Amino acid sequence: MYLFRNPLRYIVEFLFPPACPLCGAPVDSHGDLCIDCWTAFNWIDGTKCRHCGYPFMNEYDDAPLCPMCAAGKCEMDLIRSACVYDDASRAAMLPFKHCGKINYYRFMARSMIWALRDADISPDLVMPVPLANRRLCHRGYNQAALLARPIAAAFGIPIDVDSIGREFRPDMGHKTPQQRAENIHNVFSVRCPDKIRGRKILLVDDVMTSGATLYELRRVLMRAGAAEVYGVTFCRVARVVYK
Repeated sequence: MYLFRNPLRYIVEFLFPPACPLCGAPVDSHGDLCIDCWTAFNWIDGTKCRHCGYPFMNEYDDAPLCPMCAAGKCEMDLIRSACVYDDASRAAMLPFKHCGKINYYRFMARSMIWALRDADISPDLVMPVPLANRRLCHRGYNQAALLARPIAAAFGIPIDVDSIGREFRPDMGHKTPQQRAENIHNVFSVRCPDKIRGRKILLVDDVMTSGATLYELRRVLMRAGAAEVYGVTFCRVARVVYK
C-alpha cells in the first residue's frame, strides 16, 4: 500500500536511507535529528515571555513578561525562537549559514514551526530577512529564505522575497547592541509597498542576537503600512533568567 501511494518516496528512501543530518545516524525520515543530536539542543519549551519568547528558568501557570517586554522595550508584535544560541545550536547554524549545509533547513524550520505553536497570530505573508546582493552572490543562497518556505507552507500563506531590499553593511559580530542598531539603521528599503500595506507579516531569520535586525525591519515595514510584524528565529542569544 505504501509503495502504491508514494512509489518515488519509497525508492528514494530505499536508495538513500534517512540519516540524521548532523551525525549520520539512522532516523525515521529525511530531515529528522537522531535522539542524541535532538537532546543536545537547548530547546525553548518551558515557560517563556509571552511576548518575545525569552526563556525563564522557573515554571509558571501563566507566562509572565520578561523585564525588557515589561519595560516596553521589545519593538516586535511577537517573537518566538526554537532554541537558545549555544555550542550545540552554533555547531549547526554556522555551517548552515556559511558552509552550504543547506539540508539543515528541514529540522530547523520544523523546530521553528513548533516554536510558533502557542503564538496567537494569523500572518498574511512570510518574509525572510533579506540579504544584500553582494552577500547573496558570495554565499549563493539566503539561509532565511530556506527556512521561510516550509514555514509559509505550514501556515498556507505566501512567501515574499521581493518587497524589501537591503544594502551591504559589514558583519555585526562582536558589536554592542547600540552598535548593532546603528549599523543596521536605514539598511532596508521598500520596493513593493502595495504588497506590504495592511498586511500582518511574519519575519524569519536564523538567529536573534540583540534584535536590532528584526526591529529595524519592522520599523521599515510599519512605515510602509504593515498592520503587524512578528518574528521567528531558529535560535536566540539568551541568558536564561529567573522571574
